[in-house]
Amino acid sequence: MRILLAEDDQRIAESLAAAFTAQHYIVDIATDGEKGWDFVRTFAYDLFLLDVMLPKLDGVSLCQRVRSHGYTMPILLLTARDDTTDIVAGLDAGADDYVIKPYKLQELSARMRALLRRGHTTLSPAMEWEGLQLEPNICQATYEGRPLHLTPKEYRLLELLLRRNGCVLSRCDILENLWSFDDPPDEDAVKALVKRLRQKLKAAGAPDDFVATAYGMGYYLKQYSHEQQPRHDENLTHPPLVANSRKRTG
Repeated sequence: MRILLAEDDQRIAESLAAAFTAQHYIVDIATDGEKGWDFVRTFAYDLFLLDVMLPKLDGVSLCQRVRSHGYTMPILLLTARDDTTDIVAGLDAGADDYVIKPYKLQELSARMRALLRRGHTTLSPAMEWEGLQLEPNICQATYEGRPLHLTPKEYRLLELLLRRNGCVLSRCDILENLWSFDDPPDEDAVKALVKRLRQKLKAAGAPDDFVATAYGMGYYLKQYSHEQQPRHDENLTHPPLVANSRKRTG
């Protein structure tokens, strides 16, 4: 899941980004309204967390602009104002929900999950592949019943591979879905990530090539019960984990 956080308070923004990253979200941070608009036009987001009091372009005006251009991702307003007029203005501008500051992280996370459920972009049933089982609802993975202790990026990579259902996942797909704008990877980041995931799968009893390489193409989960060549899904340019919930323009 990729979310955009528009918040001009650096301390709050960094704290929220760290908490959401630990919950397996990819987080981009915009420190003013105009920068938030640039992010919306550039990337596909599953959820937009939007502070009302932003420099250059306030949150309500940005929300109106986002909706007027056809973007449909859920928008959750973060506001210090509890006046009914301000809340109504935000909802009328196209926001789906709001949270009043100061808020508790647990409540904010619950409201985020509720909006994502409404958009049908999360809470999937358990996925299985050759002894591997992944529970997206609680972000846990096991192999033959043994838990895999994965970092957020390792978990997201495994989920991407599972959602491809044996089709090849390109390095471009991995880069786009696992790294935020403020967290650019170095040249060998994908290779190192795949290596770490393989090591943890092997430690749990999986074959060395459980995550197999399709040379010149990318990576895929190998099917041992029916040996086959890797499949390339030409109908997918990007994995379905990231919901393109907005209308692209220009």
